[in-house]
Amino acid sequence: MTDAEHPPKHTDRLLVQLASYNTNLQGLRGLPQDLVDWLSPTLQVSSFLSREKRAPDIVAVGFQELLPLHLGLSGFSKGVINDRDAHILSQIQEHAPNGERYSLVAKIVNVGVALLVYALDDGVARSVCDVETEWSSCGPLFMGNKGAVGIRFRIPSSDGGVGEVFTFVCAHLSAHEPRLAERIADYNHIVSTLLFSPLPSSTQKSTIYDSSHLFYLGDLNFRLTLPPTHSLSGPQNRENLVAALDQESTREDLKEYDQLLVEQRKGTVCIGLKEGAFWKFKPSYKYELGEIDKYTLGRMPSWTDRILYATHTDSLGSPETSNITNVLYTSIPAYTTSDHKPIISLLLLPSPVKTSDPSVPVIALPSSYKPTPDPNVFLKKVVGRTLDRTIGIIWWLFTVIGAGSFGVGIFNLALGIGAWKWWRSAPKPSSSPS
Repeated sequence: MTDAEHPPKHTDRLLVQLASYNTNLQGLRGLPQDLVDWLSPTLQVSSFLSREKRAPDIVAVGFQELLPLHLGLSGFSKGVINDRDAHILSQIQEHAPNGERYSLVAKIVNVGVALLVYALDDGVARSVCDVETEWSSCGPLFMGNKGAVGIRFRIPSSDGGVGEVFTFVCAHLSAHEPRLAERIADYNHIVSTLLFSPLPSSTQKSTIYDSSHLFYLGDLNFRLTLPPTHSLSGPQNRENLVAALDQESTREDLKEYDQLLVEQRKGTVCIGLKEGAFWKFKPSYKYELGEIDKYTLGRMPSWTDRILYATHTDSLGSPETSNITNVLYTSIPAYTTSDHKPIISLLLLPSPVKTSDPSVPVIALPSSYKPTPDPNVFLKKVVGRTLDRTIGIIWWLFTVIGAGSFGVGIFNLALGIGAWKWWRSAPKPSSSPS
């Protein structure tokens, strides 16, 4: 990982801002606070980029648990994502350091996972092409309670060449500490089913790795798992662990027990992806609602929310380093309406490579890892989407009957059926002749 507080000024290097937030199923109530702290770190970028007031060229914002699950499954996400779009765009333009303007490149939502990507009008937005959106569900029977959404586009080179392909993925993987194997399976499912059109000079559907630059963010749900022999292990030591997290040196030691880092080193998940020093900020989960810095002691604090990346110029021989400069990587504690904290990263990409090769440069992967498109992806999507809508609409109807409560809805329906049966079986008064 390459972290630099004062990287040199390179105007041809694109600056990409990425943000992720699990809003805890709040729908339109999920962002009551001003977005400046989260989405507008450009106010402080001058201290990072050689005191240059520079706005990001690309802004990508991902959400998980965007709205109540029954509404997401029912397909009622459009209003929420449109509200998010208007809010985000107004904020990044209002607080851009030099009054820059942005355009929406694309947005996509699947149940509760959403992704929006914006580009600078006086720059990337002028040249972006081949825009695509895709989704993948990896819940039970391919339902969308867990899964990922993706946005891909191409930026041609200044000399008219094919240029580079950018892929952004927002994911929400299986929860709970013991379900590590499920998280790894979720990732592999997403890689094989979140498919885009073939790249130039190819005829096969492309995976997320068929990219010049790949950004993978979201609530990945990997947990901190301490061995029983560790002095801070176990619920009885949770208060001591929480207190110890205030020290960066302790967090750096504890990172060695982060499931994602451990599995990446084994080569089982997020192959080829890099990450900034996540231990420099406190774990983003699980906080008490309404609290800036108070963890729920019933759960192990963990870095569940992450931002990873890869570029085609990275070397397989240096797995710990990247030609992407991680300018900023942090969480935003001030947000208190969710049990997660939003996270954000600013990445300075390497300069575009000028080449006469007609093919798109793509990320290098170990020879032992060959992502393969799933031939049954269409069938899996149909099955999952059908179950989403069926279960979601039934759930929504019970919630309406119960005035907002699914349980009350079931009770009211049972009560109504019982009353109807009683009325049908009750003796009717006979009419006497006059």
